Amino acid sequence: MKRYCLALDLKNDPKLIAEYEHWHRQVSPEIKKSIWEAGITDMQLFRFNDRLFMIMETDDSFSFERKAAMDKSNPKVQEWEVFVSKFQQPIPGSKEGEKWQLMDRIFGLNDK
Repeated sequence: MKRYCLALDLKNDPKLIAEYEHWHRQVSPEIKKSIWEAGITDMQLFRFNDRLFMIMETDDSFSFERKAAMDKSNPKVQEWEVFVSKFQQPIPGSKEGEKWQLMDRIFGLNDK
């Protein structure tokens, strides 16, 4: 199992943030299925103000490249991505067109 942590910002608008949370409480079965089929075994989103933090746990079959290819060929995922993009904005330091940013792990309590 691998764990990845990613960050993304929401547009700083309380109504949009509330709507974003609303839609994430009822993610469609097709979107969940696409996540599981990519090898993601658990995904959690956390929010502080307009900053999102995602934790993904994956099996050994997962890669970001494979997930991107699967998403590109899935019309439901493409529809979802277009929809949620109205709520999202890149965090400072992102390159053009990038959304979620992979974070570097810098500390582990049980590291030796």
